[in-house]
Amino acid sequence: LERQLLMQNEMRERQTAMQIAWTREFLKYFGAFYGLAAIGLTAGAIKKKNPGVFVPVIPLSFVFAYQYDMGYGTLLQRIKGEAENILDTQSSLLELPKGALTYEDLEKIRRSQSKFFIEK
Repeated sequence: LERQLLMQNEMRERQTAMQIAWTREFLKYFGAFYGLAAIGLTAGAIKKKNPGVFVPVIPLSFVFAYQYDMGYGTLLQRIKGEAENILDTQSSLLELPKGALTYEDLEKIRRSQSKFFIEK
């Protein structure tokens, strides 16, 4: 059981590392897009003397900030802290509908789905 727990934790850590690495790689491409868009929209707003052209930069800024926080900031620590808070103070939110699945429930489902099972 201890080996299984260690293996599951190792797999979770590897998946989390992959997610962070993916976010960092995505941030490079999105950062380039964001920079070009910001420059282009700013130039367009100045050239047309219409500040409304600059408006798309605002939501792009939020996306960029989120991706940066995920890749290099403290977002994962804050998520972990909130998850711990939910586990400690709001565990009723984690209950499954109809309660936890039992062996008897699984057997009932298996029997109902089996075409060849003959009830005794």
